[in-house]
Amino acid sequence: MVQQLSWKVGGQQGEGIESTGEIFSTALNRLGYYLYGYRHFSSRIKGGHTNNKIRVSTTQVRSVSDDLDILVAFDQETIDVNVHELRVGGVVIADAKFNPSLPETCTTATLYAVPFTEIATELGTSLMKNMVAVGASSAVLHIDTEIFEEVVLEIFGKKGQKVVQKNMEAIKKGADYIREQLGEQLETMKLDPADGKKRMFMIGNDAIALGALAGGARFMPAYPITPASEIMEYLIKKLPQFGGTVIQTEDEIAACTMAIGANYAGVRALTASAGPGLSLMMESIGLAGITEQPVVIIDTQRGGPSTGLPTKQEQSDLMAMIYGTHGEIPKIVMAPSTVEEAFYDTIEAFNLAEEYQCPVIMLTDLQLSLGKQSVEPLDYNRVEIRRGKLQQGELEELEEKQYYKRYRVTEDGVSPRVIPGMKHGIHHVTGVEHDETGKPSESPVNRNDQMNKRLRKTKGIRFNTPIHVHSHEKESDILFVGFNSTRGVIEEAMGRLEQDGIKVNHAHIRLIHPFPADELLPYVQGAKKVVVVENNATGQLANILKMNIASHDKIQSVLKYDGNPFLPQEVYAKSKEMFVLNGNV
Repeated sequence: MVQQLSWKVGGQQGEGIESTGEIFSTALNRLGYYLYGYRHFSSRIKGGHTNNKIRVSTTQVRSVSDDLDILVAFDQETIDVNVHELRVGGVVIADAKFNPSLPETCTTATLYAVPFTEIATELGTSLMKNMVAVGASSAVLHIDTEIFEEVVLEIFGKKGQKVVQKNMEAIKKGADYIREQLGEQLETMKLDPADGKKRMFMIGNDAIALGALAGGARFMPAYPITPASEIMEYLIKKLPQFGGTVIQTEDEIAACTMAIGANYAGVRALTASAGPGLSLMMESIGLAGITEQPVVIIDTQRGGPSTGLPTKQEQSDLMAMIYGTHGEIPKIVMAPSTVEEAFYDTIEAFNLAEEYQCPVIMLTDLQLSLGKQSVEPLDYNRVEIRRGKLQQGELEELEEKQYYKRYRVTEDGVSPRVIPGMKHGIHHVTGVEHDETGKPSESPVNRNDQMNKRLRKTKGIRFNTPIHVHSHEKESDILFVGFNSTRGVIEEAMGRLEQDGIKVNHAHIRLIHPFPADELLPYVQGAKKVVVVENNATGQLANILKMNIASHDKIQSVLKYDGNPFLPQEVYAKSKEMFVLNGNV
C-alpha cells in the first residue's frame, strides 16, 4: 500500500479530459484524501493536447509530483508527450481504439489497452468513454466504483436517472475489464485508507470570488481573460443572490474605472484580469491613487509578454504591479500562496483598500488560480469588515460656500472619506493635483503637502502575516524565498535537503509591497545563502530583495519560465548544486 501517488489523464481538448479528472478527483476528495491538481491546456477552444495531473495523498500536498504512477491516454500523443514522467513500475491505461504503443525507450512501464470507446458505444454513446477510463483507474487503485455514484448523480442527475445509470455502468465495466487483465499484479498501487474528513476541493479563483462575496463586495465589472475568468463566472451566479451584480465591460479600462466609480459611491467593488488587462488598467490605477479611492484588483499572472503564453504558468508581473503606474502613488500588493490564503487575503484586500484609500492589487499565478486543491473548511468567524475613515453619520455643517476637506492633510496620511449625496460633504474629485477640498492646485507647497500625505499612508500598514516563515531558528545554510504557488515545491525541497543534513529555512512573501524588510531581515542575515525561487526570466523577486535588504552576495535565483510549474526535484537539485558549488559539503 502507498501513501500517495500521481494520476494523469490526457487527450485532445473537447474530449472530456477535464470532466474525467473532475469526477475522479472529486470522489477521492470525498473519501478524505488530500489532492492537488494542475491542468495543462492549449489556448484554443477545441483540439490540441491537454492533460490533468492529480496528486492523491493521505497527507497535505501543495505541488504537482515529480513523477507519474498512472497515465490514462485517449490518444497516442498523450503517451508520447507524458511517458517520460512515468516512474519504474508505472502504468499506462489507453484506449484500444488507437492501437496504443509505448516508445522503445520506455521499458519500465506497463501498457494496458482498454476499449474505452467500444465499451461506451455499446452502452449507447462513445461520449461515455471517459467514464470507462475512470472505472479502469479505480480498479488499478483498488477503489470501489460505488464512490463515484454521488458525483455522477450531481453531474448528470438533471438528464434523468437513465443517464446516471448508464454512466455508472460505464464506470463499472471499465473497472471489470481492467481487473480481468491485472489480477493481483498491482498491489503496489493500492492506497492507504484516507482519514474520511470532509474538505472543500476548489481552485484559487473560486476562493477569491468567495472571499470577495464574504468581504462585502457587491459589484464586479470585468472583461473575460485567462486565467481570471472563473472569478467573474462564479460571481455572475452568486452576487445577484446578495443584491449585487456583475457587468461584462467592453474592455479592461472600463472595468477598472467602473470599479473605482462604484467604490467612490460607497460600494465595495473589484475587477480581475491578467497581465495584458492590467497593462490597460495602469492609468486608471493612477487615478485611484491620486483621487484616493479604494479599489481591489486581482492579477492572475500568466506567460507574457503581450499575448505570450495565455494558458501557462509564469510570475512575471511583479515589477509591473509595484512600479507600473506613471507618477508615484500609495499602493498595496499582496500575494497569497494557497487556496485558503486566497480566500482570507481577498477579504483583507477590501479592508486595506478602504483603510488606506488606495489601490490594492492581489497577485496570483495560473497555477494557484486554476490548480485545484483540497481545502480545510473555511472559518467564517474570521471574516471582519473594516471601512476605515468612511464617514457614516451626520457631518458638521460647513460655513457658507465652503467645501468639505475630503483630502485633509492628516498625520497618518489618511483623510476622512465621504460618499456622494452626504449633506455637508460636497467636494471636488479630479485626476489633477488638488488642495484639501479637491479643487485643482499647482501650488508647490500644496503639491508637497498632498504628495507627502498620500505616501505616508502605507508607512505603518498593518498586515497580520506579511511573510509565511517555515523555520526552526533564524540561522540556516539556505534560506528559500518565494511567492504565490511556489510554496509547495519549496516545502518539499526543504524536506529533501534536511535529509541531506543541510539546515534550511523558508520565507514566503505574502505582502509584496510595501515590502516587509524588517520581518525578513533576520532570516536573511542568518543564512549563508538566500535562494529565490520564481517563475520568470529576470529574477524579479530577487531584485526586490536586493533593493530592500541588500545582501547581494548571498542572493541567488532558481528560475523557470518555460510555461510549466516547478517540480520539487528541480528546486532540490538546483539549490543543492548551489550549496555544493559555494564550497559546502
